[in-house]
Amino acid sequence: MAAELGKKEEILKVKVTNKTHVKPNKKIGKKECQLVTFDLPYLAFYYNQKLLFYKGAEFEEMVKKLKEGLEVVLVEFYQLAGKLGKDEEGVFRVEYGDEMEGVEVVEAASEEISIADLAVEEGTSALKDFIPYNGVLNLEGIHRPLLALQLTKLKDGLAIGCAFNHAILDGTSTWHFMSSWAEACNGSKSISAQPFLDRTQARNTRVKLDLSPPPSKGDASSNAKADPNLRERVFKFSEAAIDKIKSTVNANAPSDGSKPFSTFQSLSVHIWRHVTKARHLKPEDYTVFTVFADCRKRVDPPMPDTYFGNLIQAVFTVTAAGLLSANPPEFGASMIQKAIEAHNSKAIDERNKEWESSPKIFEFKDAGVNCVAVGSSPRFRVYEVDFGWGKPEGVRSGSNNRLDGMGYRDQGRSGGRSIDVEISLEAPTMEKLEKDESFVPIGN
Repeated sequence: MAAELGKKEEILKVKVTNKTHVKPNKKIGKKECQLVTFDLPYLAFYYNQKLLFYKGAEFEEMVKKLKEGLEVVLVEFYQLAGKLGKDEEGVFRVEYGDEMEGVEVVEAASEEISIADLAVEEGTSALKDFIPYNGVLNLEGIHRPLLALQLTKLKDGLAIGCAFNHAILDGTSTWHFMSSWAEACNGSKSISAQPFLDRTQARNTRVKLDLSPPPSKGDASSNAKADPNLRERVFKFSEAAIDKIKSTVNANAPSDGSKPFSTFQSLSVHIWRHVTKARHLKPEDYTVFTVFADCRKRVDPPMPDTYFGNLIQAVFTVTAAGLLSANPPEFGASMIQKAIEAHNSKAIDERNKEWESSPKIFEFKDAGVNCVAVGSSPRFRVYEVDFGWGKPEGVRSGSNNRLDGMGYRDQGRSGGRSIDVEISLEAPTMEKLEKDESFVPIGN
């Protein structure tokens, strides 16, 4: 199927048919919101991309409904209709004014491509034409919209490509917005969970950064620094497979009285061990596990789930490949568990103070040597984003912010405890992982 889609794309590129902008349907006035220490490190990341595709025959009617719902939801999520700016002291902020153009909405057509063609498990290159802002840095939000959408007409449905400026929001806020947008499309005049917009409640240190956006080169076809040898694939773990992995990791309970390993920790060590094995590392080679942890309930005082912005920090744990492989899975699971539990309000505060004293702008590839990194979360109810024509047939991440070992975990379409794991690896490693029959176990 991937080859079929590739052939079709060579012949029939996605054709843009219209480009507009959507603004809140009420006057809001001038608004400014300082970016804080949790946001600033991501300025040199790329826009965060998501693709959702739905069945449906009434494209024009669907687009009309999406735009009308967007006008409603942007009243509360107006920051997404703004731009990045700086105050008089050089501190980055989100700026909104009623005169601004708002969210970019491109309409397109690719009527020979079907839902089945998009629902391929292999790669993201064939999906690029359906998602805006490939290779666009968050810093470019100074002169670009902070949210760009592409609505593409398919043979039997609609593809919604989204590009969110990662300097102003994380995954929790992204899916809060998406579910709220769906609420508005279903006729709600107000959203059920209002975004909490005061970032300075989480951190109020003002950090001046001397950064300027690079010259705009339009919508680049790919990340300038992306590794051409990377392959992506979605591995679908059923409820039974998840239960089997979790049971295996917890078979020998730690003697130190620590808690049983969670589903996240069990699946994490499972992936870490299998990817490390497929990489054929030397026993003495280091390997890093990285998770971008939600800190809303870890900071002091805790922030609400509806906090709008970035409230994540990277949590690292490292060991030698030989130790990870030679020891039973609970060895690595325990390392992950302890690293996450140790990332409390004190650790978060110390990390912030260290960064503020010497700001370092991360690049998307700064996740560690021989890393296995985790983004997104099965807690995000991605398959419950129903704009009025049913749940999505598929949800994918775009090609931005890819690196060797990067993995995105999403709720499986079948629901329950099923999890889809989308991984990027160097081609030889991916080939070995695909041949590893124990990687995606058949549940009992």
